[in-house]
Amino acid sequence: MKRILWIIPLIFLLTAAGSAFISSGCPAATGGSNAAGPQDYRQGNNQDYGTDLDINYEYDYLAPYGDWVNMDPYGYVWVPRHMGYRWRPYSDGHWVWTDYGWTWMDNSEWGWMPFHYGRWNMDNDIGWYWVPGTTWGPAWVTWRSNDMYMGWAPLPPGVELRAGMDFASLRIDVPGSFWIFIGGSHFMDRDIHSYVIPYERNVTIVYNTTIYNNFGFRGNRFYNDGVGMDRVRRFTGRDAPRYTIQDARQPGRDRIAGRDVQIYRPSFK
Repeated sequence: MKRILWIIPLIFLLTAAGSAFISSGCPAATGGSNAAGPQDYRQGNNQDYGTDLDINYEYDYLAPYGDWVNMDPYGYVWVPRHMGYRWRPYSDGHWVWTDYGWTWMDNSEWGWMPFHYGRWNMDNDIGWYWVPGTTWGPAWVTWRSNDMYMGWAPLPPGVELRAGMDFASLRIDVPGSFWIFIGGSHFMDRDIHSYVIPYERNVTIVYNTTIYNNFGFRGNRFYNDGVGMDRVRRFTGRDAPRYTIQDARQPGRDRIAGRDVQIYRPSFK
């Protein structure tokens, strides 16, 4: 009889633990400290793009492409699969100039989410991981450049950007290995991955480049003008065509259609 009495609470405990995961096998985001991390970088500018979705959609959508790992202090973070040892965020795709400034178009099917929402960070054990976010942006990166190189790096978690900040003097501590540098003449190429300089050379290049935090808000829209069109023109000898961002009807790879860039950018509630 005593054995039965302690087995019953154990069954309830195991049932409760199982409810912490949604049906796709990834963590539920319904509350608690592990729901979606501290989210200090959620700007909360009441963006209203496309479809309204619950934050759980981020967990469901990315589950087939990577693993959700519980990591303090962020809660569950996403680790993409099969990226390779030398892969870095914002390295396999290309840049286009839009009404939101420099906009990253990744080559991956899932790139519309982790390169336009949230933040990236690096861990020695699990590699690159993505911390979920709800605010859309053309690219959450900071920039460096000199007369030879163009470079950018993902903004790490905890970097809060909000309207009214003095972005020009904003100090952002980005590890040297985060930076992606290419020769400036290749900045507008469609195959940037082929020209990315090995990160072992980053220490020297970072020391000889200037930071550009040329981003901010126009109304409730975050824009990222990066190093500016004048510098790009000096490197490439031409102006970048200007595109208008249009909301895609369904998730998938960002694509160009005429003078528009179609990106799926739901509003996460």
